[in-house]
Amino acid sequence: MGAAVSITRLELTAQELRKAAGAEKDGAVARRMLALALVLEGADRKTAAETCGMDRQTLRDWVHRYNAEGLAGLGNLKPPGRSSLLTASQLGVLAELVESGPDPTRHGIVRWRRVDLRDELQRQFGIALHERSVGKLLVKLGYRRLSVRPRHPKADEAAQEAFKKNFAATIAQRLPERAIGKPIEVWFQDEARIGQQGTLTRVWAKRGSRPRAPRDQRYDWAYLFGAACAERRVAAGLVLPAANADAMSLHLALISSKIAPGSHAALVIDGAGYHVAQTLVVPDNITLVRLPPYAPELNPIENVWEYLRGNKLAITVFRDYDDIVDTACRAWNFFAQDPDRIASITKRSWAKVSP
Repeated sequence: MGAAVSITRLELTAQELRKAAGAEKDGAVARRMLALALVLEGADRKTAAETCGMDRQTLRDWVHRYNAEGLAGLGNLKPPGRSSLLTASQLGVLAELVESGPDPTRHGIVRWRRVDLRDELQRQFGIALHERSVGKLLVKLGYRRLSVRPRHPKADEAAQEAFKKNFAATIAQRLPERAIGKPIEVWFQDEARIGQQGTLTRVWAKRGSRPRAPRDQRYDWAYLFGAACAERRVAAGLVLPAANADAMSLHLALISSKIAPGSHAALVIDGAGYHVAQTLVVPDNITLVRLPPYAPELNPIENVWEYLRGNKLAITVFRDYDDIVDTACRAWNFFAQDPDRIASITKRSWAKVSP
């Protein structure tokens, strides 16, 4: 027969152990605390163990754990599980494969599937894995299946990184003398075509099904001009029948009215021709700052369009042009009237006027 149970760690009283058990969410851990409380109160090993649903030897083991580690020692031990078949360096190769993507000529595919990565790992390392195991490794490495966004083949990633890195200096160089000493607001601007020939979006449906949704096949639309300042959490939008210099001038006038009195705005725009037209009327409190070519990912208003299409404008059949205008206005107001949503979607850490 084993020696009597003896608790040598005495920083917690029986009452404090009971209080800790009451706050513990895991029932098994709480029972261990209560068993130790009974021992501290003088109960014999058999009574303390059976009252808390364990045998005497198990109670003895938990006493030893408590003496050595305190309350932390009463937690559940996670089984070590099976060790990975891939070494750290081989996991690094897997990550490189995912980052670089497949070579269509060599691999014969344009995107990695788990089964493709499984076959590639077997070719490189001679290790046979189930495709589900490959999926678990990808999750462990921090990868998820995400929707891709288009990238223009002429996009210059180095120029985009330089634009972000030197954003404050770029703004400082382009500001006119009349803006010196004034508070500077950073705004982003873009346009979206809204109307018939609309978009679809994801919906909840049964696995394996192909849900259907209405999509207009006609050709009538309006243009939604949108701009936002994440720092002040304000936005300015117009729905217009065309996208040209006159329409852009109207939008600039609206943005100008939204800028705080006494401030000057650095308005980041893309390289559309009517954004730099000679007939464009730019208010005195706005300086236009062009993005690098083919860099829509640097403009957070693109994310606004994605959000509105996914939540307000998709799966919609418009009756006529007026219906398009009304729906676009409601969608924009849904965004523009929520300051938290403006900041959440349009804030960029690099878009600052001071380094």
